[in-house]
Amino acid sequence: MAFRNGLSSLLRPEDSVLVLIDHQPYQLTNVNSHDPQVVVNNVTALAKLAKAFNVPTILTSVLAARGGVLFKQITDVFPDEDVIDRTWINTWEDQRVVDRVKATGRKQLIIAGLWTEVCVAMPVIQARGEGWDVSVITDASGGVSTEAHEVAIQRMIAAGANVMTWMALAGDWQRDWARTEHVEALTEILIAHLGGSGIAYLWEQQLLNTPVPAG
Repeated sequence: MAFRNGLSSLLRPEDSVLVLIDHQPYQLTNVNSHDPQVVVNNVTALAKLAKAFNVPTILTSVLAARGGVLFKQITDVFPDEDVIDRTWINTWEDQRVVDRVKATGRKQLIIAGLWTEVCVAMPVIQARGEGWDVSVITDASGGVSTEAHEVAIQRMIAAGANVMTWMALAGDWQRDWARTEHVEALTEILIAHLGGSGIAYLWEQQLLNTPVPAG
C-alpha cells in the first residue's frame, strides 16, 4: 500500500467534496463511542466549515420516515440542499449520491456519518476500491461502541482511507493565515464549536480591547 504523504496528500477546499451520512435520531440514540452531544457539535462544525470554504456538501439519510430526519443543526447550514433519502445501507450503492459527487468534479471525498462501522465503513471501502481519495472525519462520526468505532477505523485505514478530525480538516483547508478570505467565518466556527480555544480567543479580544488605566 502506498503511504499517504507529501504536500499533495493534504486536503484542499477546491478539490474537496463532503458527504454527511445518516446523522439521524435513531442512530444517535445508540452512539456509545462518543458523547452524543459532542458528535452533534462536531458534525455541525464540519458542516459550517464546508460552507465557509465553499465545499460542495451532499446530505443523505436512510429510511428517514422511521429513523428521523437529519439533525436540524446540519440542515440549517444547508437549507437549500436536498437530502437524499436511501434504502441502501451502503451510501455508495445509491447511484443518486455517486452521481451528485461525480458532478462536482472534485477528487478528494470526505465522509462522516453514523454509524462508523456500517454506514461510514461501507461507502469508504467501496469508494477506495474505485480509486477515490477518501478521508473520514472520525469525531463527526460514531459507533455503537468504542470497539465498533475503532475497529471500523482500522478497517478503513487498511483499505487506504485517510482519517482525521474536523479541526485537522480546518487546518488543511486554511493552510496559511495569510489567506484571509475564510478567516472570519473560520473564527466564528472555532468560537462556537472548539470549546476552550474559542473561549480563550474571546478573552484575548476582551483583553486587547480593555483600556489601560491611566497612571
